[in-house]
Order: sequence, then C-alpha cells, then structure tokens
Amino acid sequence: MVATSLGAASTASVAAGTAAPGGEPPSVRSLCQVLAGRMDAINKGQGPAFLRSWDNAAGEGPHDDPALAGAAFAYDNALAVQALIACGRHDAAGRIAAALADAVLTGARSLPDADRNRVRNAYRAGAQTESPPPPNGWWDGSAGRWVEDPYQVGTATGNAAWVALALLSVAERGARGANDSPPPFNAMLRDEARNAARLIGRWVINATADGDDDNGPGGYTGGIAGAGEGRQAIGWKSTEHHADLAAMFTRLAAIDPDQPDWPKAAARARAFLDAMWAAGKGDHFPTGTLPDGRTVNTATSGLDAQLWPLLLADAPDDWRAAFAYAEAAHGVDGGFDFNDDRDGIWIEGTAQAALVLRVLDRPDEARVMLEGLLADQSPGGYLFATRAPSITTGLAIGPDSTTDDFRYHRWPHLGATAWAVLAGLGFNPFIGR
Repeated sequence: MVATSLGAASTASVAAGTAAPGGEPPSVRSLCQVLAGRMDAINKGQGPAFLRSWDNAAGEGPHDDPALAGAAFAYDNALAVQALIACGRHDAAGRIAAALADAVLTGARSLPDADRNRVRNAYRAGAQTESPPPPNGWWDGSAGRWVEDPYQVGTATGNAAWVALALLSVAERGARGANDSPPPFNAMLRDEARNAARLIGRWVINATADGDDDNGPGGYTGGIAGAGEGRQAIGWKSTEHHADLAAMFTRLAAIDPDQPDWPKAAARARAFLDAMWAAGKGDHFPTGTLPDGRTVNTATSGLDAQLWPLLLADAPDDWRAAFAYAEAAHGVDGGFDFNDDRDGIWIEGTAQAALVLRVLDRPDEARVMLEGLLADQSPGGYLFATRAPSITTGLAIGPDSTTDDFRYHRWPHLGATAWAVLAGLGFNPFIGR
C-alpha cells in the first residue's frame, strides 16, 4: 500500500505575491498556493489523493456535468505533480504521485493481462481510500445504473507517458536534498514511483508499438478506448504523444543504463517525430496520422504538436521553425489557439508557449504572455481553459465520434493552471527540472 509511503518533505508554504529569485511574476506563486491549498484541503493534507480537473462554469465548486464533477484526469494530475515540485510543495506532490503509483502497481495485479499497468485517463478526485484507485464514474438516476465514460476509463498513450514523467520527477530526486537537507521524497515513494514508471514504459511497448515500420512512420498508436467488452484499440498516432514518449523513454534509459529496451523505444519515438517533421516540409509538425497509422493527418493543425517537441533536451535547432509556424497559424491576440482556425485563446496552450519561449531564450516575451493570463483566473483559483465561451480543436473525443466533438470551454481547469506554474517557474516537465 502506498498510503504509508509519504515521507519527510518540504512543507514550507509558498507566500502569495512573493517573487522568487528567478523573477517570475508574483501571480505564479499565487497559483502555487491554489494547487497546494487544494491538496491541503483533502483529508487534512494526509494520504494519497487526486485533484479535481474541472470546476464549474461559475468559477468554483464541482462541475455541473456529472461526468466531470468528480473527474481527476491523469494528465492534469501528472502536471500538478511537476508544478508542485516546482513550487517546493513536495509533500503535496508526493500525495498525488503516491496515488498514481498505486494505480499502476496494484492495477497490475487486478486487471486482465491486456490491461496490466494501464493508466486510466481519469480517476475519482479526492482522498484515495481504495487500492487501486477506482476509475471515475457516476450514478445515472434516470437510468438507474452506474455510468463510466469510455474515454475516461480508456488510456491515451500520451497520458500514460505524462504519468510516468511525473513519477520519474519524484524518483529522480535523490537520497539527500539541497545542501544536505532532508530528501523531498522518502525512499519507499521514490522506489514505487520508479517501478511504476517502468511498468508504464513496458505497457506502452507491449500494447501500442507498431512493428510495421516499412509501410509508415512506425512509432506508437494512440492507446485504448473503453474497457472490458467495449475496449477498442486506437489506430491513429499522435505527434505530441511521441514527444511525451521520447522524453519518457530517455529518462527511463537514464535510470536503467543497462536496459537496452529503453534507448530503442526512445529512438522509435524520435524516428516518428523526424518523419512528421519531414512530412511538414521542415517548418511544422503535422498532428500525426489517420486511424490507419500510416497516412499523415493534414486536416488540422495542433499547437501542442508544434510546442512539445521543442521541450526535448535534444531538440535540433531546425525544429525551432515550428514555433514561428505556431505564431503564424495559431496566434491570436494575447496568446495561441489550439488549432489553426484561431477562434479563441487556449489558456493551457498559451502557458505551454510561454515555457517554450523561455527555452528559446525569449524570457521577456514569456513574461508578458504569462502576465496576460492573470485575467483568466477564476474565483476558485484555477485558470479558465479559454477566454471565449468555447473553442474548437478539430479533434474527436473517441473512436466512435462522428464529428470533431472535442472542444474546450470557459471552465476552470487544473491542467491550464499547472502549465502556467511550470512556465512561470521555468520548470521543463520533459526533463524534470
């Protein structure tokens, strides 16, 4: 049980409005307070827990949609782990990491072989008193039954990689802290995080690697939709997933230098990125492939596909052209849109762009962009996902969708808030520092 693995950690609170030595906007520290305060409010700050991903449209409290009211998306919580580490709240980060590790380690014993070590896209928010943590769901009173969303109980390959990256950021923080201070995470949690990250890497290789490299870009498929009898393999491949995977497998190789599978897996992910860069004529990354896993998807443009490869430690200089492409194709007043129809600002993506600007040594532009996001803070503290009532993405939620039904709305979002913290503090989640 990982409930007992939370160890000695820095519990120094982060004062709102106090600029850190890095000179980040004071608002970033207030966002640290928001994330840490949410964690402190769960079970009196004790035990494994997940944060709710979405607040309601009014700006605070659970979302009105029962599918989102108690949903803790794994991607959002993985980002929160890294943001809380950047904030210096290792105790709060460790509680989320403990829940994520438990989902992987105990899930390996309770799920069918094909689903072992599979990270659900969403769990139930709050204190985690069951092992493994249960997937999100809700009671449909009119139908008289318990309901689970196929996407939420499924696994996107990129989301699994983000969980592994967060766990590796915990595992990599060693036996001693800075200046021989106590370690930020105890040995048990670091070991569990490391082992869970390894199992995620194994699941990705076993469940999603495409061996037909001669008839397409190779790489890894999008993951799994649904569970049980409704389980479906996803055939498309995502550029941003492969950026996540390249980062994950590279860091796994660093902790397991004698394990040859990790460098091979990282090279496979990198080869897919190189293929997409070539398909984009050397100035942008297409979003990935169509469901056949081979045909390049040119129907829409994705902001994260342009930005995330630039966060890789070994990103070549040529890829910097993708940021110029993003500015031209996705740029809107005050930030960036998700896709190239430029129908509104995507707060999460704008925060991502601010972090990339810091990586590109353009800190003044990053600061201005981040300060502009202050106006998007909700009454409950999270940043809104959008400035407009809603924006399109050009993407579908699941394999059975008949339209591009994945949209972002002006709802307060954990993921957007965590990205703003990472950007403001200059913490690159792909390298964990």
